[in-house]
Amino acid sequence: MTRVYRPLSLIVVLCFVTIFALFGCDAEDVPTTQENNTANQELVTQENNNTNPNINQTMNSPKLEGTATVVMKVNGQSITIEVDGNNAPLTAGNFVDLVQKGVYNGTVFHRVVKEPQPFVAQGGDPNSKNPNVPVNQLGTGSYVEPETGTPRYVPLEIRPASEDEANPSEIIYSKTISMTPQLKHDYGVIAMARSQMPDSASAQFYLTLADLPFLDGSYAVFGKVTEGMDVVDKIQQGDRIDSAEVISGADNLK
Repeated sequence: MTRVYRPLSLIVVLCFVTIFALFGCDAEDVPTTQENNTANQELVTQENNNTNPNINQTMNSPKLEGTATVVMKVNGQSITIEVDGNNAPLTAGNFVDLVQKGVYNGTVFHRVVKEPQPFVAQGGDPNSKNPNVPVNQLGTGSYVEPETGTPRYVPLEIRPASEDEANPSEIIYSKTISMTPQLKHDYGVIAMARSQMPDSASAQFYLTLADLPFLDGSYAVFGKVTEGMDVVDKIQQGDRIDSAEVISGADNLK
């Protein structure tokens, strides 16, 4: 399914790039909604040299070598997601590992934007399991390793597109790119949410409700919905994930 925006509508949708900065773990990094798209892009560029201080540790985090299939249930209905470890091994590995740990079970889609244009359904904040956490704090949580008590972060991971399938481009880490990525923000993909710092992704993810090409190269796409987009399109803010389960490809997690 392809969505085509008229020029005026595209301008409106571009404004959501600044709102998209809410997709992170550090609310202090969020620019105001009055800032335009250009200002937001400048902020991202300025932070390209800032990397996660634990980058060497995260590079040793779970990796998905190949693909896996995850079935997520929302409101009793199934969403099947193909997770792509070939093009985003660390991002995909992190997601599959958290699914296996049950991190997403009971979490809330705390941000769903459908007006004035379909945008995203964002969820996966571990804090949203706790009904005592104020609503205005949802969207700020990370996954915390129980053994160490420290948050797990995943570096921004984007593979540029290549015309030669036999020789894929090298994956670029910890910075945004201006090139076309291998995994684009098409309708129905899953990608990692983050704050303005490139290596701040942890557990939160979003599902795209339209083609969002202006996000390409700035956020890490790591899979796509293969069945159940009708369920995704009906997700409302506040809906919970009943369960998430890896049904195939678990042995590809290393």
